[in-house]
Amino acid sequence: MTDARLAASLAEEAGTLLLRTRDAAGEATDARELGRRGDVESNTLLLRRLAEHRPGDAVLSEESADDPARLRAERVWIVDPLDGTREYGRRRADWTVHVALWQAGRGITDAAVAEPDKERVSATDDVGKIGVNRPREKTRILVSDSRPPEFAKRVAEEVGAELVPMGSAGAKAMAVVRGEADAYLHAGGQYEWDSAAPVGIAVAAGLHTSRVDGSELRYNQASPYLPDVLICRKELAGPLLRAVARR
Repeated sequence: MTDARLAASLAEEAGTLLLRTRDAAGEATDARELGRRGDVESNTLLLRRLAEHRPGDAVLSEESADDPARLRAERVWIVDPLDGTREYGRRRADWTVHVALWQAGRGITDAAVAEPDKERVSATDDVGKIGVNRPREKTRILVSDSRPPEFAKRVAEEVGAELVPMGSAGAKAMAVVRGEADAYLHAGGQYEWDSAAPVGIAVAAGLHTSRVDGSELRYNQASPYLPDVLICRKELAGPLLRAVARR
């Protein structure tokens, strides 16, 4: 199995597990407890499967202690077992599972994002190229529905766009990949596991990806804190980055 197929298989399997966990919990289960349970169960599954299929690789996961040995590894899987814990706990559909492979000297090479409630898995080996954007009156910029960038409104006004709130990072990024929106703008706190898989897929789809100052998104760093990201159609990158710089 190729790395991309493995990523897709693991993301899908973890997503299926999370759906079963949510169904078994029942409506009376507290949202925070359901989210905590989902995080633990999905992480346990992903770590077990990676140990089975890629025993020599390192892993960086949101739900596991960080092992500094990964900094010397040639291959590191960067996973978010449940991106959008709050959305999942509240039984919303905009949560995802991220599985990405970083390789030394190459960056993110293979990745998958599962959207279980939509029965959809996107991966770097089957995403293809972005087609013609769907006609719409205004450019759509996706932002967090709980903590959008404080400058997002001014940026949207400058480029004549509308802001659309949505849940998890993966859900927003995949909406841009599918052409349902034109950009995903985030600032104010994220980690490598939030964006690694979505960025890998966005790059494979021919989109622009960067930090909000235009610099490169770098993974498998000593500190996994990677607080901001811009994913958008390439022709929008210049106007959006200039608008952010003037914020």
